[in-house]
Amino acid sequence: MNRPDTPADRPDFLSLLADRLRDGGGPSFEVFSPADGRRVAAVPDATPADARRAADAAVQAYARWSRTGAHQRARLLQAWFGEIMAHREEIARVISAEMGKPVSEARGEVDYAAAYIELYAEEAKRIRGEAFSGPDARKRLYATPRPVGPVYAITPWNFPAAMITRKAAPALAAGCTAIVKPAPQSPLTALFLSWLWERAGGPAGTLQTLPTLDAAGVSQVMFDDPRIRKLTFTGSTEVGRSLYRQAAGTLKRVSLELGGHAPFLVFDDADLDDAVEQVMLSKFRNAGQTCVCTNRIYVQRAILPAFVAALARRVEALRMGDPADERTEVGPLVDARGLDKVAGQVRDALDKGATLVTGGRAAEGLFFRPTVLAGVAPGMRILEEETFGPVAPILAFDTEEEAVAQANDTPFGLAAYLYTRDLARAHRVSEALEYGIVGVNDGAPSTAWAPFGGVKDSGLGREGGHWGLEEYLDLKYVSVGLPAA
Repeated sequence: MNRPDTPADRPDFLSLLADRLRDGGGPSFEVFSPADGRRVAAVPDATPADARRAADAAVQAYARWSRTGAHQRARLLQAWFGEIMAHREEIARVISAEMGKPVSEARGEVDYAAAYIELYAEEAKRIRGEAFSGPDARKRLYATPRPVGPVYAITPWNFPAAMITRKAAPALAAGCTAIVKPAPQSPLTALFLSWLWERAGGPAGTLQTLPTLDAAGVSQVMFDDPRIRKLTFTGSTEVGRSLYRQAAGTLKRVSLELGGHAPFLVFDDADLDDAVEQVMLSKFRNAGQTCVCTNRIYVQRAILPAFVAALARRVEALRMGDPADERTEVGPLVDARGLDKVAGQVRDALDKGATLVTGGRAAEGLFFRPTVLAGVAPGMRILEEETFGPVAPILAFDTEEEAVAQANDTPFGLAAYLYTRDLARAHRVSEALEYGIVGVNDGAPSTAWAPFGGVKDSGLGREGGHWGLEEYLDLKYVSVGLPAA
């Protein structure tokens, strides 16, 4: 599984980054591949002083960028889209190297990330206000959308490209400037995207990236600065709550895309083969390390044995290995902490009576074998905590009402799925599920054109589509009094 770290293996961007580090000096930290532990690169380690300089630059750039015409902003976004697609392979290789996503899957993430930029290049030209009538005929009333101001974005490691463009593209389209703090496990993709924004002609200070091991210190600068007007965060519910409290001090606008615990309900009228494929799409992408992947699979009792057997066959056929290999379908977990959590949940379920159908153990390094558990029951940790790993726990249900009640019995509300060929049931159940996203016979509903976000402990606000742009706009009301005729 080891691969030599030779110049031929390294995208041009990594060589450029190394040159910048040599020229710039200052502290740095190293990024290692979770697949084999090899050193990928060193990146700047931002300090609170760097954060203050970034905030000053974002505020200064905002004064110009917010007055830039929408069509000019759109052209720059379109140019950024072009740069990303021209460097699609290099970005995919960087994603794969730094966080372990299979490279074939990483290419799909680059396309997904670029789609947000393409979308918001168009939406930038569609920001519209309203003129409306009031009770006084001598007045003219207007509601005008305006950019909310400089934005601080905190992004996770599991989608290091898409989580940045999903935030930065609408911010830039709206006329905001953005400062991105990527996760320390995957800062290279963020730096790559910022570099491509510069190559596309993006003005200085409009999009900055601050990799850091001092997340608390760098973020505190942003929370304390009243000029930073918005926080957008994707990550765990626990961290989201803390950031929400900190942002309240300067009354920032807040968008939070937090944890999930997605159920997948499979009814007894399902097309069994397709239902299994949709569960596979939902559960095993990125080795199960997504906030919308199913964490609980509820199967109607009449088809339970057939479903378990069919799912086990598909899971056992998955190819686990080097994420740089085109044939790999399941890569490593991102770090030892993630591996320990997955292994601990599996042990807990087995100790409490679950049955191991396949998998169930760690492999070399940070790999965990794709796993199916049957006989899972309430009281097991895997039904209470987000797993973030390649483990599919299966439970039985008898009635539609029972399935919906069990699916909703969680503080989370990000994504849910169901499979049925009954049209009436599809509508009833999708309406009854207390989630922001519902996939009906669809294990991969996410798209740049749709709203993405949850309810309850899964967050606030929406990303994607025109709804995502509105998160970066304030509304200004203007009343003009006309002189008497």
